[in-house]
Amino acid sequence: MQRIASLALLLVALLGFAPAQAEDYPVKPVRWIVPYTPAGTTDILARVVGQALSEELGQQFVIENRPGAGNNLGTEAMIHSPPDGYTILLVNPANGINATLYKKLNFNFVRDVAPVAGITRVPM
Repeated sequence: MQRIASLALLLVALLGFAPAQAEDYPVKPVRWIVPYTPAGTTDILARVVGQALSEELGQQFVIENRPGAGNNLGTEAMIHSPPDGYTILLVNPANGINATLYKKLNFNFVRDVAPVAGITRVPM
């Protein structure tokens, strides 16, 4: 009887090791916050890349311009959105500068933001 119980326990434990099934991404539109005004270089970059991502992934990437405060308003909007991967931020050198320039921000850029991909490089 003890042997059957051990075998049953082993079988239950092995069932817990089944491969995990990841959800498809994205399954809904992605909000891409651009912390600059429309029609500038940063906005155009996001729109070109967003269009390519929409075509490749089959889901809309919605560009949302949130200018102001040296791009801190847009950054803060992204940081305070749900951490579900459906709000992303176009980061640029100003984010690093602002982290050292402003004494009091409502976020800690290094702690609160996780990089996903690099799409361009600029000399700074």
